[in-house]
Amino acid sequence: MTTIAPPEPTTRPDPAGNRPAPATVRRHWTEHGLVFTLPFLVVYALFLVWPLISGIRMSLTNADVAGTRADFIGFDNYAEALTDPDVWSSLWNTLWFTVLSTVPLVVVGLVLALLAHHLRVVAWLWRLSWFAPFLLPSGVVCLLWLWVIYPSDFGFADQLLAEFGLHPGIGWLTDTRYAMLSIVITTIWWTVGFNFLLYLAALQSIPQHLYEAAELDGAGAWHRLRHITLPQLRSTTGVVLVLQLLASLKIFDQVYIMTGGGPDESTRPILQYVYQSGFTGYRIGYASAISYIFFALIVVVSLIHLRITRRRREESSI
Repeated sequence: MTTIAPPEPTTRPDPAGNRPAPATVRRHWTEHGLVFTLPFLVVYALFLVWPLISGIRMSLTNADVAGTRADFIGFDNYAEALTDPDVWSSLWNTLWFTVLSTVPLVVVGLVLALLAHHLRVVAWLWRLSWFAPFLLPSGVVCLLWLWVIYPSDFGFADQLLAEFGLHPGIGWLTDTRYAMLSIVITTIWWTVGFNFLLYLAALQSIPQHLYEAAELDGAGAWHRLRHITLPQLRSTTGVVLVLQLLASLKIFDQVYIMTGGGPDESTRPILQYVYQSGFTGYRIGYASAISYIFFALIVVVSLIHLRITRRRREESSI
């Protein structure tokens, strides 16, 4: 009688008995997808984790932009930043810009999406015209609006006011009463297309039978908007609001190009002050400390919004 022995495994166990065989390790990595995520983890560690750790370390030193010194000074930079009036004024300018721009960007984006969703004549042209400014670089947008609101007879806005018999020569970017508002208007015209696109996609995903049933019950356009459209867009509004808050808090380009932070530092955001402290004042360590204070503020805002959103979901599920 002939006995057939079972085939030997292609990979034998480690003689030491304290680590898995190579084939087992490869199978474990493949089954858990580690082979596919490893390139991303490497890039993530190099370009996010390491700069984050390096920035924290730098904020605890008196490092300068030339790298000639980096002595450890503990939390002195953080203590100085918390008592620096320029930090608080620039932070207030950032928050004020966020308040002025966030609500109009959400509301205007929703209104434009509703119009584009119901327009039937050359709808593609309306959608393109409202989304096209978002594709322009910040430098191009700022130069366009500098031409529009240039404070002289050369500016288009002043010429338009003169045509209607109004007093031209308003200091759109040189008067503290109008400078921030001018930047807000520029930002709304530039970035509202992104919110418009998100709302338009959400409107197209609302089931049509909801509107048909409402019409059969005699609901008018206003009641359909209030009781069907807006509730269906609640999650999209939450996403738009969070993205807009984060984008507004990070304002830099428009202010740097259009006003340089003026007049009288009335439009200087916190990121511009970080730039000035690090690359004009040559205090990289101090600029890093301000950056992490601002980062902590953004984290707090995100956590508050996350908690409010979670509470609303729990209340709606009850």
